Amino acid sequence: MPCPAFPDGFDFTDPDLLQHRVPLPEFAELRRAEPVRWIPQTANVAGFQDEGYWAVTRHADVKYVSTHPELFSSYLNTAIIRFNEHIDRDAIDAQRLILLNMDPPEHTRVRQIVQRVFTPRAIRALEDNLRSRALAIAANARARTGSFDFVTEVACELPLQAIAELIGIPQDDRAKIFDWSNKMISYDDPEYAITEEIGAESATELIAYAMNMAADRKQCPAKDIVTTLVAAEDEGNLNSDEFGFFVLMLAVAGNETTRNAITHGMHAFLTHPEQWELYKRERPATAAEEIVRWAAPVNSFQRTATQDTELGGKRIKKGDRVGLFYASANHDPDVFENPDAFDITRDPNPHLGFGGGGPHYCLGKSLAVMEINLIFNAIADAMPDLRPTADPRRLRSAWINGVKELRVSTA
Repeated sequence: MPCPAFPDGFDFTDPDLLQHRVPLPEFAELRRAEPVRWIPQTANVAGFQDEGYWAVTRHADVKYVSTHPELFSSYLNTAIIRFNEHIDRDAIDAQRLILLNMDPPEHTRVRQIVQRVFTPRAIRALEDNLRSRALAIAANARARTGSFDFVTEVACELPLQAIAELIGIPQDDRAKIFDWSNKMISYDDPEYAITEEIGAESATELIAYAMNMAADRKQCPAKDIVTTLVAAEDEGNLNSDEFGFFVLMLAVAGNETTRNAITHGMHAFLTHPEQWELYKRERPATAAEEIVRWAAPVNSFQRTATQDTELGGKRIKKGDRVGLFYASANHDPDVFENPDAFDITRDPNPHLGFGGGGPHYCLGKSLAVMEINLIFNAIADAMPDLRPTADPRRLRSAWINGVKELRVSTA
């Protein structure tokens, strides 16, 4: 097949492009003709001193890269595929302390500790409380007159409450966590006027907050998750720094991504009314997985080749960056029948919205699925006739598939 022709400078991580749309037609072209393609970048536009990255677009190849950390490292250049061009290398390297950016065996050690937070028992213990919160969120939104923003009034609330509940953040402090996490991921969007420096300051404040929590529990242990994670470092627990970076990861990976899955899911229901009617009628257990497949809340993560290798018929050189494009993988017709349809009864649904497997498969998947189920059940009961009043406004971001405003009405 001939290689697809794109305009000069077309870049799947370009935040100006992603502010307007996910490039699904271009992904389809690559999957058909050149599923692993070199994407040139001008020097340092992504914060890396190199000439570009390999775009990986097929489901099978994204899974292969994800499950071979010995060939494709998260640590060397982190998993974030594009930073601000003004970031310095020290700031990139500092992010290696986050679980997302570790490789085995260090990743294995830390993950084995923090997965205590996400045991089935721990998640089930949250369910009743989160159900009550979901019902309250939907009821409060229903009481609003006229148009309101679904993102701020509905989608952002339950994920934030879940993470705060999980690690015991006091109710009065939860707004601070929301503000810090927003600033950390919004540096590409000029509307927020958030510089890389402000994002870094927010990350520092969040880490310091979490480290203080850890220090308090070491002084005065309690029967909570924080104590479980940090109280006895010599018995395989986290030190204060590690706990701080774990909370930082939760604030983004557990909060921002689930919020955007809920928002994209609501927009999908509003633009596919037959699916909304089906959901209200039957509440299929398969709906949450299809919402995540459709939403693909993370546009892409990256890995860096640790040695010369081959992928999709292309020679990948040691040190090359490799971009994993989850929306493309989730629309791969070799895996999904009618992949461009939003179908809440889709089963099986081997989407990669929680990652492509391997060591970095999403720790909080069961919690995210629970949150999505709870909030849409509550919306269907409280606001069955919700309708859009404006097109969604997308976040300008190279790696988060975000919606910053979705105006809706119950009238």
